[in-house]
Amino acid sequence: MRTFSLRSEQIKKNWFLVDAKNLILGRLSAVVAIYLRGKHKAEFTPSLDCGDYVIVINAEKVQVTGNKLNDHVFYWHSGYPGGIKQRTLKERLVGKFPERVIQKSVERMLPRGPLGSQIMKNLKIYAGETHPHIAQQPQFLDIAAMNEKNTKRS
Repeated sequence: MRTFSLRSEQIKKNWFLVDAKNLILGRLSAVVAIYLRGKHKAEFTPSLDCGDYVIVINAEKVQVTGNKLNDHVFYWHSGYPGGIKQRTLKERLVGKFPERVIQKSVERMLPRGPLGSQIMKNLKIYAGETHPHIAQQPQFLDIAAMNEKNTKRS
């Protein structure tokens, strides 16, 4: 018996649309990472980008559980003395680029290196309802229906 290995010319990529409204951030990111990587396909090959394209809309309306909105703090440093900066998750979601919250969450669930960078190019995130990928005719991926814990009821 031989192990099946997909060749790059055999890869077929689909487009999926995900509405992030009222979805839990970590559960959304986990499902998106699986579809980007291609692990939902029978012909998954770990060394190739055999995953699909994923479009995420309503990134600003993603939810988190517990007190993470105020307690989860992101730190970075400017490189200068005393240059440490911080921003809470709530400030990032209502700020200028709320889609970066989902982007960084998914990025940290993918492999590091050139393959991870190539896979991240297949992720398109938009803060609002509209997206420019209507011509690709994306299939709607209903993450809320996969598990009742994927949504937050307020």
